[in-house]
Amino acid sequence: MKLSARNVLKGKVKRIIHGSVNSEIVVELPGGVEITSIITKNSAENMGLKEGSEVYAVIKSTSVMLASD
Repeated sequence: MKLSARNVLKGKVKRIIHGSVNSEIVVELPGGVEITSIITKNSAENMGLKEGSEVYAVIKSTSVMLASD
């Protein structure tokens, strides 16, 4: 797998919540941190995603905003 994205996080699918159009995929990263992705239900089905599947969370963004109090 070759990607131009610099932020690739390997984890396992912890939970899948299917809606009528989209699916919410919760991925658990090493150390227990969770990241959630919303993808189309069709994509989730085509990828064969299920709880326990190993996946990569690929984050491609031109800007990441930070805030501080």
